[in-house]
Amino acid sequence: MTPTPEQVVREFFAVVRSGREPARAAEFMAPRVQAHQVQAENPTTVERTPAQYAEHVAEMLAAWGPFTLDVDEVLAAGDKVYVRWTQHGRHVGEVDGHAPTGEPVVEVASCTYRVADGAIVEYWIQIDRAGITAQLDAARAAGARPALP
Repeated sequence: MTPTPEQVVREFFAVVRSGREPARAAEFMAPRVQAHQVQAENPTTVERTPAQYAEHVAEMLAAWGPFTLDVDEVLAAGDKVYVRWTQHGRHVGEVDGHAPTGEPVVEVASCTYRVADGAIVEYWIQIDRAGITAQLDAARAAGARPALP
C-alpha cells in the first residue's frame, strides 16, 4: 500500500532531513525533484536528485554539526504537506563567509512538499536566513573563538 503524502514527509524528516541517514533520500524522493527556494530577493528553482539532497544534508552537518530538528507543525491536504521546524546546531563550519565560532545557531524554516506516487516530487522552502546571519554576526562581534576541529 502506498503511504500517504503526510507519512512520506514525516518519515523523510525523521530519517533524511534530520541528518540521521541522508543516504536514504532515494526512498522518499523522486529521481528528480523541483526545489523552489522562496527568497524575496532572489527566488530560484533548482532540480535535485536524491544523491544531491543527501550531499546537501552532509553540507548542513559540516556547517552546523550534529544538529537537532524539532518538527513544530505538520499540515496535510491532498498531495501537499506543509512542515514548520526549528533546527538547533553549532556553527562548526564556514557559512556564507563566516568562519566557525562554535556558538549555537537556531534555524527556523518551513516547507511545502508535493508528493506523487509515494515520493516527494517538488517543494517550496523558506528559511529565516536573516535570522541566521544575525546570529553569526553577533557571535563574531562577541569575539567567539573558532570551533575546535
